[in-house]
Amino acid sequence: MKKSSGHVSIVGAGPGDPELLTLKALRCIEKADIIMYDRLVNEEILGYARPEARRIYCGKAPGVHAMTQQKIQQKLIDYASAGSYVVRLKGGDPFVFGRGGEEALALAKRGIAYEVIPGVTSAIGAGSSALIPLTHRGLATSFACITASRKEVDLGQQRIGQLAKQVDTLVIYMGVSHISAIRSELIICGKKTDTPVAIIERGNTSQERVMVTTLEQLEEIAKVERIENPALIVIGEVVKVREELLQLRQELPARMEQIG
Repeated sequence: MKKSSGHVSIVGAGPGDPELLTLKALRCIEKADIIMYDRLVNEEILGYARPEARRIYCGKAPGVHAMTQQKIQQKLIDYASAGSYVVRLKGGDPFVFGRGGEEALALAKRGIAYEVIPGVTSAIGAGSSALIPLTHRGLATSFACITASRKEVDLGQQRIGQLAKQVDTLVIYMGVSHISAIRSELIICGKKTDTPVAIIERGNTSQERVMVTTLEQLEEIAKVERIENPALIVIGEVVKVREELLQLRQELPARMEQIG
């Protein structure tokens, strides 16, 4: 029997590890008629969907979009209007650089029922996986997240420099292609060249890599290691905590293996 009306759940899939999916997100996926999912969603998560559920890829890579944002929003409206329960599945959290707000507004303006299910955003998930706390007593009492994946690159760099003056820890999403400009802007704005920096590539996945360096050597290590997006850049004294934790972990190998 056809449903009288459909609705949309805008769902955060978390930072990569399927086990970091929330229970509420899981229940949405299990019930969905249609799942529209992004590039950074771990495809293992799609295995929780019903066999008959329709899976539609609408991810975006730099310069390569499976669908425009306008087309994604129109399809959400069309499917829900036809009576389907649609899950819009996004990596991380829908409201943190996920354009979830735009989609919610598009649905609301058309009178489509919707809900937003938060997810673990990459800054939190990848930071934890890499043993880097974004705040730490005595080192950092504030942090900010910013994306460098934007058309207004110059504006983004200026904002990065200004934020660096105001917060203790700076987390930059999708900044790999702009590392040279980011490094220069931070130094111009007064950030010390020996400031600790970590690059977390493919955080919370089996392909995760963590490189620790300084602001001075940031561009060089990115080239040598051939860093690619998706990657996070974490800048601040909290990066030092990772090395301390790794050293202490060596003293407790058996116990840590049990936890893992």
